[in-house]
Amino acid sequence: MEKQIGKQSVRFENPPYIMSSAAIVGQKEGEGPYGKFFDEILNDDKAGCECWEEAEGKLQEMAANKALSKSGLEKKDIRYIVAGDLLGQLMASSFGLMKLEIPMFGIYGACSTMGESISIASMLVDGGYADNILAITSSHFASAEKQFRFPLGYGSQRKMASTWTVTGSGAVIISSEKMAQKANMSDKNKVHITGITTGKIVDFGVKDSMNMGACMAPAAGNVIVQNLIDNGRKPEWYDKIITGDLGLVGKDILLDITRSKGYDIADRYMDCGIEIYSREQEIQAGGSGCGCSASMLAGYIVKMLEKGTWQRVLFVPTGALLSPVSFNEGDSVPGIAHAVVFECSGESQ
Repeated sequence: MEKQIGKQSVRFENPPYIMSSAAIVGQKEGEGPYGKFFDEILNDDKAGCECWEEAEGKLQEMAANKALSKSGLEKKDIRYIVAGDLLGQLMASSFGLMKLEIPMFGIYGACSTMGESISIASMLVDGGYADNILAITSSHFASAEKQFRFPLGYGSQRKMASTWTVTGSGAVIISSEKMAQKANMSDKNKVHITGITTGKIVDFGVKDSMNMGACMAPAAGNVIVQNLIDNGRKPEWYDKIITGDLGLVGKDILLDITRSKGYDIADRYMDCGIEIYSREQEIQAGGSGCGCSASMLAGYIVKMLEKGTWQRVLFVPTGALLSPVSFNEGDSVPGIAHAVVFECSGESQ
């Protein structure tokens, strides 16, 4: 079987399984329309910690332990962690996961990190280099605002195109077929990762850091179209095509881009950033942050696949590659997106 497909895609010979998933979110996220799907909702967005950065690390620790508990595995059963976050030097991942004492790959894909972590973990499992890997990421509203934008007490007016960084962490344990069989998993209700398409850095010259949707939409369009071309598929092959956090502004740009390439995905498209909050929560264009797509995947999307509501999903977390340094120097904001193909043959309920 040829694993390298087209220009940017991989098709797995031994598709890894999602052994378990866990999503821990903040109070605002819990008050949104998907609150019932998350494993735990914090009453205190500091999670009992002294600072926002420590709280974000605590979110990852909680999500990791919850995923382990749901899988029936122990820490010693996990070969690697693949993790990242938005903070400088991956502070949330490094400090939050340190107690697990598991070998770790630290990665940075901005808000696309969950797609990148799952992609790397899946290739390692398919290649036989690990039987169980924890893929995890997080974001926190306060830590992101503190690092990238304004002090919270500044009181600046938010633009309608701006997004609200999700306080949350999503974790999935990715396992080999051997481990799935050992756990008595059946193909009828367990989710497989059958392929990935690794995104390119795409820069359309947008410099407005408060309009993340416009920065990221070109990268999302590029990787979605490339996934369809590489695999010889039409959009209808997927039940859902789900981006990470383009929001209301980025959604319209993305749909225009894919239509210009001959692919209309509007009838099966959704965006985690649009969905995670209700309009009444006054979050402008929608949600964002690594934790946005990660918590929606671990809390909601995996469940819809397991139930058989959807059988094929293209999951496309999106990231804006800016830093305080690049922003202060007046650089544009490039985007990147990574696509992951999830399949499940469960019967609809």
